[in-house]
Amino acid sequence: MKSIQARLSLGLVGVLVVVGLALAQISLWLFEVGLQRYLETGLRKESENLLVALVRGHSGLELDERRLSSAYQRPFSGYYFRIDFEGGSWRSRSLWDMDMPRPPTPGLHAGLELGPAGQQLLVLRADYRRLGQAISISVAQDYTPVRDGFRRMQQLGLGLGLVALLLILVLQRITVTRSLRPLERTREQIAQLQQGKRSQLDSEVPVELEPLVAQINHLLAHTEDSLRRSRNALGNLGHALKTPLAVLMSLASSERLNDLPEVRAQLQAQLEQIQQRLSRELNRARLAGDALPGAHFDCATELPGLLSTLGMIHGDHLLIRHQVPDGLSLPWDREDLLELLGNLLDNACKWADSEVCLSIEQEGGVYRLWVDDDGPGIPENARAGVLERGARLDEQVDGHGLGLGIVRDIAEAWGGQMRLLESPLGGLRVSIELPRRVAR
Repeated sequence: MKSIQARLSLGLVGVLVVVGLALAQISLWLFEVGLQRYLETGLRKESENLLVALVRGHSGLELDERRLSSAYQRPFSGYYFRIDFEGGSWRSRSLWDMDMPRPPTPGLHAGLELGPAGQQLLVLRADYRRLGQAISISVAQDYTPVRDGFRRMQQLGLGLGLVALLLILVLQRITVTRSLRPLERTREQIAQLQQGKRSQLDSEVPVELEPLVAQINHLLAHTEDSLRRSRNALGNLGHALKTPLAVLMSLASSERLNDLPEVRAQLQAQLEQIQQRLSRELNRARLAGDALPGAHFDCATELPGLLSTLGMIHGDHLLIRHQVPDGLSLPWDREDLLELLGNLLDNACKWADSEVCLSIEQEGGVYRLWVDDDGPGIPENARAGVLERGARLDEQVDGHGLGLGIVRDIAEAWGGQMRLLESPLGGLRVSIELPRRVAR
């Protein structure tokens, strides 16, 4: 989202800068061309006045200076003329002892320099016929003051243009931000979905986003309904199979098989494996994992009830305590975490002598869970076997078994790691590290 806004802003800034510079350059060029055309009109009138000042004299063509402007009399006044004809040429006194070059072609010419001050001249050459002679009149005006004024105006215009550009950029930024605000809100709500803080997106969005939000909400509702029906179906399946398994277990233990001890032992062993495998697979299939952005596990709300229930089940002689930071919320499905912690704590309570402790902490991007008990524990050389098979340790070390297999399955489904260690309380410590889920 942020990159989209940045790309839009940079694109608009680039377009505004390029278009602004192009318009400024074209406007200044057109203004200068218009100004020169305006000055050309004045110079053409001056050339016509000089043409009128040419009269027939006793010795031929003469220039009547009484008809000349006084500006042509002052040295380097900024107004000059040159008249060329067959018999010679005349120059204005304002040129003093300088020679004004004659433009090679009729029309307006700029860029000629004159005088010690380096005056930039705007020169107009016009060709006429007067009293039967071909006459070329070149009229010049000092363009330096006009050029300096134009540059000052250009600088002022550039400054105003920059201010206007900055104002436009600010307004553009505000407009883009406000226009993309619904997208930003939708992104935040999707992040909240991932964090478990909501289950649906708000439907009050711009018309352009309504189809997207409606499809996401429909998908969430469909996924939640599918998971709920799947859990209900698996629960029904488990209950439906428990009764036949119980009957088969009862038959395997009946007196009818007293004469077949080997058959009864094999039958009981196979039925127990079926029961354990069924329970384990049903629990694994019921995991929500990342399928839903469901409500997260609020430790302050959920743990007291869970610990109280375990205390009633296992007796008041057992101290069940927890060490959890205030306000900690675990970013996983509530039902899955109740399954995980319930199995861990129930397993610890079965083999604890007097104390069970649950500890949870968050460090960087990892959540760590420990369950300690002061029971007999598991020998170090038998721990790997417990996790490899996930079977009950009735065969090796009494007690720790199927519950740990379920816990391991849940941890692996979340990309975590489970280890069996020696507890500071003297029994077993079950350590679980879970990577933090990041909203995408």
